[in-house]
Amino acid sequence: MSGILSMAAFALASSISPGPVNLVALGAGARYGLRPSMQHVTGATLGFTLLLLLTGLGLYELMRQWPQLTDAVRWAGIAFLFFMAYKLVSDDGTLDAGGPAQSPSFMYGAAMQWLNPKAWLAALAGMGAYAIDGNRMLVWQFTAIYFVICYGSIACWALAGSMLRKYLHEPRHVRLLNRLMAAFIAVSAAGLLAA
Repeated sequence: MSGILSMAAFALASSISPGPVNLVALGAGARYGLRPSMQHVTGATLGFTLLLLLTGLGLYELMRQWPQLTDAVRWAGIAFLFFMAYKLVSDDGTLDAGGPAQSPSFMYGAAMQWLNPKAWLAALAGMGAYAIDGNRMLVWQFTAIYFVICYGSIACWALAGSMLRKYLHEPRHVRLLNRLMAAFIAVSAAGLLAA
């Protein structure tokens, strides 16, 4: 039982902490509401748990054998973070109240996790801590626990964003929120460049 609680605590700490995926969930909730942003939440959760599962089943070994693949993922992730920051800064802040919501899609959420350096670190550290010996039962158990906690954590960010929605009637307020999120994302990307 203590192993399950330890896995759950790790998953919660990694999933609920601020990061690009959570910031997009916050922004999607604020801009489009909770229901439309759940596509992003579901995609991000499934994308991450697939990354976690594959890491536990041997992806880590492949990355160790081909370090250039690790570098490619790192640079793609940094470029993606800067692109996200640019998109947030360049947004005009208008909320489309009449048309259909164009919130981040399921595929966008899933792809974000594969380009998210925080997700890679969490997957590698988590599997390294809880299934280092390759025990398949532990890999599947940790992945199942992580799925539930990850889904709830990202959904909390989307819910928080949807609660902010009532304060975002003016485009200037949306632009302020977008620029604040863009700054956080750009700082994350700059930190990865320096590392």
